Amino acid sequence: MHKPHHRWSARSSMAAIRLDGKACAADLEERLKQRIVNCTIQPHLAVVIVGNDPASHVYVRNKIKSCERLGIKSSHIELPAETSQDEVVKTILALNGDDSLHGILIQSPLPSHMDEESLTDLIDPKKDVDGFHPVNLGRIVQGRLDGMIPCTPAGVMEMLRWSKVEMSGKKAVVIGRSFNVGMPQALLLAAKGADATVTIVHSRTKDAKAECLTADIVIAAVGRPEMVTSDWIKPGAVVVDVGINRIDDSTRERGWRLAGDVHPDVAEVASLLSPVPGGVGPMTVAMLMANTVTATEGQHS
Repeated sequence: MHKPHHRWSARSSMAAIRLDGKACAADLEERLKQRIVNCTIQPHLAVVIVGNDPASHVYVRNKIKSCERLGIKSSHIELPAETSQDEVVKTILALNGDDSLHGILIQSPLPSHMDEESLTDLIDPKKDVDGFHPVNLGRIVQGRLDGMIPCTPAGVMEMLRWSKVEMSGKKAVVIGRSFNVGMPQALLLAAKGADATVTIVHSRTKDAKAECLTADIVIAAVGRPEMVTSDWIKPGAVVVDVGINRIDDSTRERGWRLAGDVHPDVAEVASLLSPVPGGVGPMTVAMLMANTVTATEGQHS
């Protein structure tokens, strides 16, 4: 089992310890294996992908590999980009009615002619392993954290706990207010058991830098490459970078590189910093697996 470094371990100069999402995800997978063994039926995840978005296909392959490692059955439903909304509706309703599968995931993004929100609303909340159905998001507002929680913010919480980050009474700033990351992230940080005091920073915030400088914990989930620089972060703060942006880079053979929402220089002032890639990404997939197991347990307890 991987043991996280303690964040206050002695070191000669201030340099952030890597908040290692891969190691945390591996730990979580080990715990999931025992739960899967104890399930009365093999967990089964269905992934629906519409169109040919290359990044989406990479994500789906990663999810299928995780299923294979853990012994979760996966079904992969590929539909062409010109598929009508009604066809996707029929697919979701058929999956809802299939008692042999326990989790349904619609891979984002969908083609522009589709209404993603209305399709998400159709998924049976008990099978909504993305945690985006209004019923599941509403449960978080009530502090009911035993169901389907959106995978990325749930993964961030798992990383913070795994790294023994003290959250109770600490000031946390979440940059971004999306329904699938920023807003649920803020609720999870403020919920009983985490007990942080949370500020949400967004495009209308008067002075985002000033807000971040007050924070013990900063979660950047805004989709703007390297927006958070070292002068935004107070010394010793914990920084989690949710962003994953593809930016042009002529020095790379492929002509681009991946960048987070946090500038690499933040490592000089933070005590803990999650890398991109290898930070939140592996945790998002691991939490999808956890939600699939939870869904299976709920349907076959």
